[in-house]
Amino acid sequence: MENVQIYLKSFGCSANLADGEVLAGCLADAGYKLADTVKEADVLIYNTCAVKGPTENRMIEILKRVPKDKKLIVAGCLPLINFERLRREVRFDGVVGPAAGDKIVDVVKRVLNGERVIFLKEAAENKPSLNLPRVRLNPLIGIIPISYGCLGSCAYCCVRFARGRLRSYGIQEIVDRVEKDLASGVREFWITSQDTACYGIDIGTNLAELLEALCNLHGDFRIRVGMMTPNGAEKILEDIIRAFKDEHIFKFIHLPVQSGDNHVLKLMRRQYSVEGFKELVKAFRRSFPEITLATDVICGFPGETEEAFNRTLRLIEEVKPDIVNVSKFFARPKTEAARMQRDSVPFSEIKRRSRLASALARMVVSERNQRWIGWTGEVLIDEVGKTAGSWIGRNFAYKPVVVRNSDSDSLLGEKLHVKIVKTFTNYLEGEICD
Repeated sequence: MENVQIYLKSFGCSANLADGEVLAGCLADAGYKLADTVKEADVLIYNTCAVKGPTENRMIEILKRVPKDKKLIVAGCLPLINFERLRREVRFDGVVGPAAGDKIVDVVKRVLNGERVIFLKEAAENKPSLNLPRVRLNPLIGIIPISYGCLGSCAYCCVRFARGRLRSYGIQEIVDRVEKDLASGVREFWITSQDTACYGIDIGTNLAELLEALCNLHGDFRIRVGMMTPNGAEKILEDIIRAFKDEHIFKFIHLPVQSGDNHVLKLMRRQYSVEGFKELVKAFRRSFPEITLATDVICGFPGETEEAFNRTLRLIEEVKPDIVNVSKFFARPKTEAARMQRDSVPFSEIKRRSRLASALARMVVSERNQRWIGWTGEVLIDEVGKTAGSWIGRNFAYKPVVVRNSDSDSLLGEKLHVKIVKTFTNYLEGEICD
């Protein structure tokens, strides 16, 4: 076992990255060596994502290129979203679902013994202990899954077939995990879930109560709250705004609107209106004028007319989000939207709409970023920059700030006082103040 090397690569959302950290931790704890490259590994584990059609295609191509002398285990969402395609197109030795936790150790052992392992029974109900070991991708960032699954039934979503129905962790279990990570040097926590707004509904609590418990911990840390559905946020709005007032919480919120047209939202089985979304945004901005608002839109959902699409463009112009993730619609396996062929939008038109929405989003985001020029304040450096001597930090609103300092070997974990001198679409540039 001590000579067996395993290469593990995770793709997709922060929840999947957290799952991958646990897989790596469990394998290292069992005595396996984690390889840095495919070439030196005996076993490859790809912790996959398949939320969109192009993502699934990319996963399949990566898996097809695995050398035949390597053992391959496919983990994550792809096996539950499109197992038939995986079985048809990929040579694999083992398959597990998402959030496999310490079960991965037994799967690896059996694969090394020559078995072909398909471990998908009840995989959509996995909920590994938060006390399992993990190998963090970034030593400063703790990714904490607070629940798995959701309560929605969105017409386009295939992730619910992989992640299942809502299963929340208890507040104390999450608090204990955060305390341990704090003691090991973590300074930034990503609270993640398929929908953080529905956290706790199954166990008689809610997101606001969790955040209040976490903010009562002693230590120098910040919390980024992950994506929440607008309808879920509406139900706990007053409580969540009160919780967000604590300085430990990044003033950042991710509310995916998906469409600016109420009829399309109904077709999507989204449980809110455009008007409700706008009221949510107003409420957060009233309390936190500089909050960073992220949202998502899907272009070309079946039944989206030209006028419906234009309403989405007008919504982006009116609300002016700080981040807009624009996606082209792709029908996903087993979803209701995949059966809406009669109202489908031609793909050439979907691409045109996506280009228009993306161009508008870039313009709006660039405009929004201009307001940060001249801002001075504290940023926590949590990443090495892409160019030599550059570092990336986050301010109180989770805005990425790039600073340059070639005099220091490492600024990771440092809090710096900076002044914003330049803005770009995806980040701000700051100068370190003396």
